[in-house]
Amino acid sequence: MPGQKIETGHNDSIHDVSMDYYGKRVATASSDSTIKIISTTSNNNSATLTGHQGPVWQVAWAHPKFGSILASCSYDGRVIIWKEGNQNEWAQAHVFTDHKSSVNSIAWAPHEFGLCLACGSSDGNISIFTSRSDGGWDSSMIEQAHPVGVTSVSWAPSVQKLVSGGCDNTVKVWKLTSSGLWKIDCFPALKMHDDWVRDVSWAPNLGLVKSTIASASQDGRVVIWTSVGKEGDKWEGRVLKEFNLPVWRVSWSLTGNLLAVAAGDDNVTLWKEAVDGEWQEVNATGEQ
Repeated sequence: MPGQKIETGHNDSIHDVSMDYYGKRVATASSDSTIKIISTTSNNNSATLTGHQGPVWQVAWAHPKFGSILASCSYDGRVIIWKEGNQNEWAQAHVFTDHKSSVNSIAWAPHEFGLCLACGSSDGNISIFTSRSDGGWDSSMIEQAHPVGVTSVSWAPSVQKLVSGGCDNTVKVWKLTSSGLWKIDCFPALKMHDDWVRDVSWAPNLGLVKSTIASASQDGRVVIWTSVGKEGDKWEGRVLKEFNLPVWRVSWSLTGNLLAVAAGDDNVTLWKEAVDGEWQEVNATGEQ
């Protein structure tokens, strides 16, 4: 299947690309401080969103049950919620300024928990914003989640848990308690990296008892973490591969059985867990 080339119109580096639920549009985030909305069918740039005052690091589409909503985060410390009114007409629905430095990562919670966004920042904090029925937003904060900076956040698929990665080389799991506060849910913090954790991604589990998380690091290592405790608070890690280059992103397929890894050599590789539990690279034909 040949790749489709998309002309974005950005005039600086693109840091993130996110496809909407139906696969009909992509949103791109760039160092030129803008976000572009582009049709995948006509390859037309349908909208340019301006409002950030620095590089935009990530964009994320909300589930369509909430309407046509996009979130973005930037070096400027702001998180913007964009809402589409008429087709291709976007407006800022809300701007969060709770962070004191760059917001590096955003992730929407599973839609069954409502319109809820987690944000990780270089100020060390993770914020969680939840939409109310009156149109306002409630906010909570995991203060100093990674004191030297949060690089990435990802939600668990079916419970109110988060995983985060940081500049302290650790991966941490967080749980929302019955009192409405977030507390750490892994003892101790997960340590198998020797440099910044650049990305974390919690795998869809499709009803499986175990939970799986992938983490990627500046140290060139991808680690697969699997929960083994009865309460889900104990984790075991195994190295997927030593890439010997910084690894920027890890992303699971919708079924959770394929992992895409983007490394510093400009290549993306696909990995699948074999029957014996070993992870093997999948070639272009889908064979191991």
